[in-house]
Amino acid sequence: MTQRYDVIVVGVGSMGSAAAFHLAKRGVSVLGLEQYAIGHDRGSLHGLSRIIRLAYHEHPDYVPLLRRAYTLWRELEASQNVALFETTGSVEVGTPDSSLVAGTLAACAEHDLAFELLGPGDLAERFPAYHPREDWVGIFQPDAGFLRPEASVAAHAASARAAGAELREGVTVLSWSTDAEGVRVETSDGAVEADRLVLAPGAWASRLFGLPGELFQAARQVVAWFQPTMPELFEPARFPVFIVQEDGINHYGFPPVDGAGFKIGRMHHPGQPVSDPADLDRVAADTEVAVLRSFVERVFPQAAGPVLDAQACLFTNTPDSRFVIDLHPDAPNVTVISACSGHGFKFAPVIGEIAADLALDGRTDHPIGFLSLDRLLQEAA
Repeated sequence: MTQRYDVIVVGVGSMGSAAAFHLAKRGVSVLGLEQYAIGHDRGSLHGLSRIIRLAYHEHPDYVPLLRRAYTLWRELEASQNVALFETTGSVEVGTPDSSLVAGTLAACAEHDLAFELLGPGDLAERFPAYHPREDWVGIFQPDAGFLRPEASVAAHAASARAAGAELREGVTVLSWSTDAEGVRVETSDGAVEADRLVLAPGAWASRLFGLPGELFQAARQVVAWFQPTMPELFEPARFPVFIVQEDGINHYGFPPVDGAGFKIGRMHHPGQPVSDPADLDRVAADTEVAVLRSFVERVFPQAAGPVLDAQACLFTNTPDSRFVIDLHPDAPNVTVISACSGHGFKFAPVIGEIAADLALDGRTDHPIGFLSLDRLLQEAA
């Protein structure tokens, strides 16, 4: 006899683990299906640290979701007695007319966020690791910091199981279908059924969503860790997480986390399309790392010591780099949660809460209209 649940969640990564927890917390029977081990390094979640920030230059409508995410991260930490969120503050740096600086200031103004605007001399004096250009300014926002992604996913998964969810690892989803009775999911371990389905497959979205594949493009992303030559400049108390926009390109980074070095990434670098996420070459090429080193040598020269590690992971990008959180247009009992164009991890707990709303109620009170699927389908038509 085919096993049946109230809700099946496909993908138990950043968003799926949170969705499984919030669904189980509401008392429904939940099955989570993960094709690898929970917390694996084949997708987008690994890498020791992720930035979390309120002053969201990408779009001010993200800020209410972030406020709720902040609350939920702290609740998860308390419930699991684990350190997930470290506050360091953040610095966004660029020319005054850059999209990063203008967008950050707009979000601060619209949502009354605390910040300090620093000229290049003030920036270098306040944070001596910086060697800024003379035409740069910096915005310091005190509420930001970093999350530990592997520990965060483990905490959501543990909370889901404690609330009654069943999470299966090493199970590949082959296909799904709906009919008047609900949802049927074919897997490498047999078929399972449910009333509702949440799809949170990360880089496998283009295969599993049953939507135009070009809307969810997996791409290669490389990050590296360097050993600072003056480590005292990069201690978290003296070196907030950062984004620097140089000639239209955003670099982001972190102080050393849990014994690792100075971490640096360049958004959408190298950005090569990946047709099959399972085939990603996770070894970073010397040429890919050299691009990151060049930036570090210009802006943070005391961080440009030996390379400690470099890794490739995946971004899964929508055409406008916004998320998709919506009901499936052909199946109202199916919720789709896209991988998030390289900036979504910080939202995981609130996206899990929204997924539970949509799956169980078909709606949510969270303001997610700007993340609807329809905006992309209209452009693709």
